[in-house]
Amino acid sequence: MLRRTVVGAAVVVLLCTLLVSLLWAFQRRLVYLPDAGPLPPAAEAVLGARDVVLETDDGLRLGAWFVPGRTPDAPGVLVANGNGGHRGLRAPLARELADEGLAVLLFDYRGYAGNPGSPSEAGLALDARAAREFLLGGGGVPADRLVYFGESLGAAVATRLAVEHPPAGLVLRSPFVDLAAVGSEHYPFLPVRALLRDRYPVAEQVRRIEVPTTVVYGGADSIVPPAQSRAVADAAAGLHRVVEVPGADHNDLVLLAGEEVVEAVVELAERAVAPEGD
Repeated sequence: MLRRTVVGAAVVVLLCTLLVSLLWAFQRRLVYLPDAGPLPPAAEAVLGARDVVLETDDGLRLGAWFVPGRTPDAPGVLVANGNGGHRGLRAPLARELADEGLAVLLFDYRGYAGNPGSPSEAGLALDARAAREFLLGGGGVPADRLVYFGESLGAAVATRLAVEHPPAGLVLRSPFVDLAAVGSEHYPFLPVRALLRDRYPVAEQVRRIEVPTTVVYGGADSIVPPAQSRAVADAAAGLHRVVEVPGADHNDLVLLAGEEVVEAVVELAERAVAPEGD
């Protein structure tokens, strides 16, 4: 009997070790959910947009769509996507922002939409830097008129970029405290914090960002608990506004390109061009 118990315990330990090893090896496939496309030409997706290529510091070339602003010195918006899909799914947001006269850049991370490379926290940071460099260079957007918009995982990407290169304003849509915190919500039976390679410490980093920061979240978000988005807002050193969209779930259209989201971005863009003191 004792021998059977020992053998049974050994099997359980072996299986648990195997499970943890598999999760360690394949965890990024659970975090990053790229869509290979196909994608239409930029001008078919967003009126006035053009296809551009971003070049990262580690030598990758990433596909992107750029919509020029209504005027040469118009504010610009860098859109950092969430962990799923591709830039085509964010075309409705680009259309709404372009209608307000803003320049907009939609781009895909490494490993997404046919781009080379594999996604990781460090890799996405390089991709976001390349997006910013394009906007300030070929995009012609003044640095003091550039707003970052980050959606879910993209909120973490935009936050890290804002620590390194503060924008005129920062809009975080459905941000989480950190990746382990949201992962633990969905996998409470696993030692998520101990296993994760990519951390994305949003709440920790927004404490260091003093630019006007708006947090938008859905009141019925089933992916990122609303309490986590509120915690990010509470941590933000430059908190400007908190916008809850009642009844909205994580992937609802209202959180992609709804009035509340568009207004939050436009407001910070307008602040960037307002005379000091207004």
